[in-house]
Amino acid sequence: MELSVVVPTLNGREELARCLDALADHVPDAETVVVNGPSSDGTTGMVRDRDDVDVLVEISDRSDNAARNAGIDRADGDVVALLDRSYTVEAGWLDAVADGIDDAAVVTGPTHEQLAAGMTTESAETATVAGRDVSFFNPGNVAFERSVLTSMDGFDESLDAGGARDLAHRLAGAGHDVAWSSGMSVRHEYGADGGVRETEWGPKYRSLSYRLVKNYGLRPTVLGRVLGSAGRDAFGGLRGVLAGDSDPSEWLGTGRSVTGAIAAGIKDGLIARFKDRSWRRNPNGRSTRADRAVAVYDER
Repeated sequence: MELSVVVPTLNGREELARCLDALADHVPDAETVVVNGPSSDGTTGMVRDRDDVDVLVEISDRSDNAARNAGIDRADGDVVALLDRSYTVEAGWLDAVADGIDDAAVVTGPTHEQLAAGMTTESAETATVAGRDVSFFNPGNVAFERSVLTSMDGFDESLDAGGARDLAHRLAGAGHDVAWSSGMSVRHEYGADGGVRETEWGPKYRSLSYRLVKNYGLRPTVLGRVLGSAGRDAFGGLRGVLAGDSDPSEWLGTGRSVTGAIAAGIKDGLIARFKDRSWRRNPNGRSTRADRAVAVYDER
C-alpha cells in the first residue's frame, strides 16, 4: 500500500503542527500533502520549514471540498487518506487503514474527543434512504482507494457544507462499501480551535435538500426527511424562545433563511441530477474545474 495523507488547513497553524508531528511519529513513510487555504497566521512558513511534508498546495478558495479535491489531485498514493488538521493519529492508525482498505474501498474510524469531564468517542453511523443503505464517514479521518475517488470524481464543490455526506450517498449508489475500523482512531482536544462553532442554518439546509434531491430525486421520502429535520430544529429553537434564551425575531429570521435554503437546494439538486444522470452524480467534481492551486511546493 502506497499511502498519501491529505491535510486541508485554514488558519490553524498550531493544530496543524500537532497533526503533522503525530503523522511523523506514527506514519513516517506516508506521503504528506498539506493544502493551505488563504491562511494569514504563518502556516506557509511553518510548513515549509518542516522536512516531513512532501507537498504544500496553496489555494485561494476557502471551501473544504475544493481543498480536498486539490489535495487528491496532488497525491500520488494508491490509497489516499483525508485528515483534519485538528486531529492527531494514534498508534495503530496505519495498520487499521491497511487492514480496512483490504476489505472495502473506503475505511473510516472514531474520533476520541478530550473533554473536561473525560473522553468520548464515536460509533459507526448508517441510514437507509429510499431503500439504499448508506454508511457515513468522517471526512477528517477516512481513507479511500484512489480508483474510487477517481471514479466518483472527488467531492462536489458546489457544496459549502455536507460534502462528505453527499459522497457517502454516492458511494452507496455506486455499490462501494465503507468499512468501520475502531483501530483507525484519531484524537481531538475539544475546544482547541476556540470553542464550538454555531450552526449555519442556511448552508446546512441548502446542502441537505440539494444532496438528497440530487441523489434520489424529488420523492416523498426525501421531502419528509428535509421537512422533518427542519421541523425538529424549529421546535428546538422555539423552546429556546419560550425559555427566554433567544429572541423571537431571530427565530423567525432563521426560519425564513431555512425556507429559502431548502427551496434553493431543491432547485439546484434537480439541476445537478439532470446534468449528471450517471451513477456518480457529481456534475461539480474535480474534472469540471481548473486547477485551484496558486502555488505548489513539492519537496519529493
